[in-house]
Amino acid sequence: MTMDLAPDASLAGKDALRASILAKRQSRVAQAPDLFRDFQTLSGLANPAAASQPSQVWAIYASVPPEPDTWPLITAAYEAGIDVLLPVLGSQPNWARYAGPDQLRASWRGILEPTTPALGPEALRAADLIIVSGLAGTPQGDRLGTGGGWYDRALAWASPQAQKVLLLYEGEIFDELPTDPWDVRVDSIATAG
Repeated sequence: MTMDLAPDASLAGKDALRASILAKRQSRVAQAPDLFRDFQTLSGLANPAAASQPSQVWAIYASVPPEPDTWPLITAAYEAGIDVLLPVLGSQPNWARYAGPDQLRASWRGILEPTTPALGPEALRAADLIIVSGLAGTPQGDRLGTGGGWYDRALAWASPQAQKVLLLYEGEIFDELPTDPWDVRVDSIATAG
């Protein structure tokens, strides 16, 4: 299902497309359904050869409304003993281990980040599943982010074996998107209603 915001996304330009998608997201009433609670399914994406075993390290973005809600997934993965990395926001990518809701602080734009020690950008090399934020994607793996390039810089540190999964709402998948040479593709898209 493709979104009907811009008839020709490749000509609309990234900023105009971002504004349209954000406006549509702001009008949503419902939060993401249980899809993001299903960490066993996402574990299968991360490690298809051993789908019965959960991945050991997941990097997950800390969602804020109106993004698809990642907090049930973060909690379920942490409670299952998975090592969860959350972004530490700044001009350069950085990560820290999630150690529960008591060890979080608000950072840029109110996004929560761990108060545990920052591990640097290279910490992402250990992740076998990376849950990536974005506003839109294509079946080929192109991703439209929020415009800062943080994830494109961060994903340069990912292991080639890591599965990069973009979380979107239904209707945010396009046949094509405007891209730049530095845009990093994802491996798959998971959608919520």
